[in-house]
Amino acid sequence: MTTSLSTDLWPDVQPDAARRLMLAGVESFARRGYHATTTRDIASGAGMSPAALYVHFPSKAALLFAISKSGHDQTLALVEGVVAGAGSPSARMRTLVQGFAAWHARRHTVARVVQYELGALPEQELEIVTALRRRIERHVEQLIADGVASGDFTVGNPRTAARAVLSLGVDVARWYSERNRQSPDALGDEYGELVLRMLGAST
Repeated sequence: MTTSLSTDLWPDVQPDAARRLMLAGVESFARRGYHATTTRDIASGAGMSPAALYVHFPSKAALLFAISKSGHDQTLALVEGVVAGAGSPSARMRTLVQGFAAWHARRHTVARVVQYELGALPEQELEIVTALRRRIERHVEQLIADGVASGDFTVGNPRTAARAVLSLGVDVARWYSERNRQSPDALGDEYGELVLRMLGAST
């Protein structure tokens, strides 16, 4: 576990001890699952005493929420940046899918926790994360609807199509690992082409 990695993952989180705990939490949640992970597991992974966790996070659930919200904030920023950019709906969709799939491959351990441990979040925190997920979905849905209107895409239901597009990217976190011979960027490129074909665009 390195400081540079945790800084790269959560550049806005301070102090470094909090980032180390988040990284240890990610590793423990991904390996054992949220419910099987203890606060002692997390603290030990960060090289701290169990009491040190509570200095930065009031509970294990608060730590999971910090990890989950950060991941969703990052992907929302990625999606919003692409959707607001220049280019045709097809070009922007290709860029969006490339980035979204590559992020889930490059950050596959974090993304696995972010995407697959939602059910462990307390109700209030889950509502916050769910709102972020809805915003991401709405942006993709609107981009697809714009593409249908312009003739770039030929799909009947932009909402269903948006969910399918996002599901493809999210699922990357489930199976991708460092042993995969395809780089995150190469995978993103391939997914970008696949999604355009799925949406009926001419590639």
